[in-house]
Amino acid sequence: MIAIAYLGPHGTYSELAAETYARWHNTANYQLRPFRSITRAIQATVDHDADVCVVPVENSIGGSVAETLDTLWQASNLQVQQALILPIHHALVSTAQVLSDIRVVYSHPQALAQCQNWLAQSLPEAQLTAINSTTEGLKYLPEQPTAATISSLRAAQLHSLPVMAHPINDWPDNCTRFWVLSPQTATQGSHTSIAFGLPTNTPGALLKPLQLFATQNINMSRIESRPTKRTLGEYLFFVEIEASLASPQTQAALQLLDSCTEKLKCFGSYDLIQAEACKRASTVA
Repeated sequence: MIAIAYLGPHGTYSELAAETYARWHNTANYQLRPFRSITRAIQATVDHDADVCVVPVENSIGGSVAETLDTLWQASNLQVQQALILPIHHALVSTAQVLSDIRVVYSHPQALAQCQNWLAQSLPEAQLTAINSTTEGLKYLPEQPTAATISSLRAAQLHSLPVMAHPINDWPDNCTRFWVLSPQTATQGSHTSIAFGLPTNTPGALLKPLQLFATQNINMSRIESRPTKRTLGEYLFFVEIEASLASPQTQAALQLLDSCTEKLKCFGSYDLIQAEACKRASTVA
């Protein structure tokens, strides 16, 4: 039995990603374990209460998921095994009779950000309330006829709740990348993720580490900064490169990076999958 941790409750996009991961690997004997936050799902895997966790790391509209990056930096032993890219199509779910009756909209901060233009045009007076997941707000709707939540069609169907509008995300090609994390060492794949902090905040301090990839003919596909939370203006940098950890070029770059960074962490190598299996699974979401 493989235990897969994810951001719950039942019906979230993370649950769909977890199910897609299990099907993609032809894993019939698995158990999905929902948690109230991304941090708790990751920690469950660190503590071996789950074998793997599936967590969102980046959305094409809302950008990086800060909670995932921050928690992974603190986690001592997790590696990225795979990246799944799923289309995301949001729905407005409510028991209200008309849109003008809605006074509050609940959802995860990422979902609210992905629908901000639609919300500004269609529900300009509604209060936007951030909650832990896209499905948590569904429990409020039967007792609150002036409330709505942004979730998936799948979640609305699972809870037998009416959909007022779909899709409402601002961009039609909205998609989210999910990481599959586990303690297993991951050295093979088309992409590798690392993170590092700088010893000093001086001109050119970031340029030197980034130039090292160019010297090894390695392309960077993504870079993000996150505050260290120690001092204002001090940052960590998360970098994704298009190379396998096992390649000599990557190993050479990491050795050079170690000499010009304060702390360096490698999160492993993995493949990016946006397969037909993923697309078919997402058509009901």
